Amino acid sequence: MKRYLSTLALFWKTAIAAELEYRVNFAIASFSSLGNLAGSWFALSLFYGTDYNFAGWQWEEALVVLGVFTILQGFSSTFLAPNLNTIVKQVQEGTLDFVLLKPISSQFWLSGRTISLWGLPDIILGLLLIFYAGSTLNLDPVNYLISLIPLLFGAISLYSLWFMLGALSIWFVKIYNVTQVLRGLLEAGRFPMVAYPTAYRFFFTFIVPVAFLTTVPAESVLGRVEVSWIAGAALLAIVLFLASMAFWRFALRFYTSASS
Repeated sequence: MKRYLSTLALFWKTAIAAELEYRVNFAIASFSSLGNLAGSWFALSLFYGTDYNFAGWQWEEALVVLGVFTILQGFSSTFLAPNLNTIVKQVQEGTLDFVLLKPISSQFWLSGRTISLWGLPDIILGLLLIFYAGSTLNLDPVNYLISLIPLLFGAISLYSLWFMLGALSIWFVKIYNVTQVLRGLLEAGRFPMVAYPTAYRFFFTFIVPVAFLTTVPAESVLGRVEVSWIAGAALLAIVLFLASMAFWRFALRFYTSASS
């Protein structure tokens, strides 16, 4: 464990040093994040501006869902997307051979090799939005701590889905279209699940688990989530993580190294 933590610290130290060479990009990313959040806020306001409420969700409560979605979006931009691109590049250039020869888990190496600071504005804005809505609703501070549990499970589930998509590059070098489909489906997490018809709610809960990524953590912040839903989020995270490990080992059986 110590070796993995020291390796991860070295990875992120070098990645951050490289990113800081282009500091203007952080300002651009911040303005972009503000623009995206403003667009999402406006889209949500179109419902509530006409005296329409999602069943059981008032305006500030819906903002909590949007805040959780924005945090996970920043998490994806900071940790997941840069490393997914690295997997594709390693396969294209044949340098995955060198990764497989290292005395460390190849999945760990590929998942944590780099980090991008340009997703941090989304994480910060998402937190600010949750705290703003929470202060308006007079939420108990303990709720924020409890919500970290399902939020962590959601992040693990999201990572697992991303990594399995990255593993597809063993067979399909260009997987950009597939990732765009996943991004599009995850966009549904901007709104509470009750905003969708029953069939869509079933799809976004049991087929593509968007509900466990955003709505369940938001319910935890609001202090009204059932323990069974948190347990479901935990089970989903564990199953998807183990599936990502198994799928990666399966994919490597079909990998043709640059030297073969």
